[in-house]
Amino acid sequence: MSELSREQVEAAITQYVDPNLGSDLVTAKALKNTQVKSGVVTIKVTLGFPAKSYAEQLAQTLKSVVETMDGVKSVTVEVDWKIASHAVQKGVEPLKSVKNIIAIASGKGGVGKSTVAANLALALAAEGSTVGMLDADIYGPSQPRMLGANERPESKDGKSLEPIVSHQIQSMSIGYLIDEETPMIWRGPMVTQALEQLLNDTNWSNVDYLVIDLPPGTGDTQLTLAQKIPVSGAVIVTTPQDIALSDARKGLKMFEKVNVPVLGVVENMSTHICSNCGHEEHIFGAGGGARMAAQHAVDFLGALPLDSTIREDADGGRPTVVNTPEGAIAREFGAIARRVAAKLSLQAKNYTQAFPNIVIKND
Repeated sequence: MSELSREQVEAAITQYVDPNLGSDLVTAKALKNTQVKSGVVTIKVTLGFPAKSYAEQLAQTLKSVVETMDGVKSVTVEVDWKIASHAVQKGVEPLKSVKNIIAIASGKGGVGKSTVAANLALALAAEGSTVGMLDADIYGPSQPRMLGANERPESKDGKSLEPIVSHQIQSMSIGYLIDEETPMIWRGPMVTQALEQLLNDTNWSNVDYLVIDLPPGTGDTQLTLAQKIPVSGAVIVTTPQDIALSDARKGLKMFEKVNVPVLGVVENMSTHICSNCGHEEHIFGAGGGARMAAQHAVDFLGALPLDSTIREDADGGRPTVVNTPEGAIAREFGAIARRVAAKLSLQAKNYTQAFPNIVIKND
């Protein structure tokens, strides 16, 4: 009988399709090292997305796949992750202290986008990454309340603001700088200038993912984000009903026009589960988000229920991912966050920060 080879082991591993990546680990370039010696197999996997709650499961899955092969005596699988910077729009400079910016958008209001954004940011942090949150809704900032933070940012150098840290994520919002009851009566140019300042004048600290909670629509703020802010990818939040899907499509097409990759669609308020009898009902329609994703050839990232605890947790400043981390809803947010980060990991990388600036002097 011939000796077991590395090629045979890797061929077996390609049969497993990772649910986050949607591809096998070899194609995704996550399989970094495979050693085979006298039937002893050692496998090293480095994912491009945070996977604290998933790494052990992946290791056990790969171990079970390889253990069934003839000639295998033992299998050791090591899984870790390394988050890289990914490409942004042409002509836009990446931020030095932020590896990736993910925009969370919706075509219309009332779909729960800000609640989804807060929970996704917290889920990315729970999975083992450093996360920032920029509240880009100048007229109606909601992240300070959702993140349970109300202090004013400090400035150590008189030029930049220190982000507010809450639930282990860094955040910045116009809501930290004004009273909660004060209306922002500003015209478009002032709003877009404020957004740029909040982004560029905040002292973000080694952020892997900066989540931007965009206001609804496709107006000045969205255009500024598309033209001046280095965005690695966007996520579209919608509800299943036709009127929400129609507006969500406009948001998706806007990102396509400005060459920002759409990482996928999240369907919020997918089903309602009665708190009294447990009956589940599609009160806003069924399958709209999945159909929209299929029509536009983007990924359907997941569906979230219409549940009063999500609203209560956000209003109380402890979003569900933090308040009930082991619950079913928090697990779904975690799964969506991993898929978002995994889809981003497959995008082209940005290598500009890996090379020093070259200065030519004529002495």
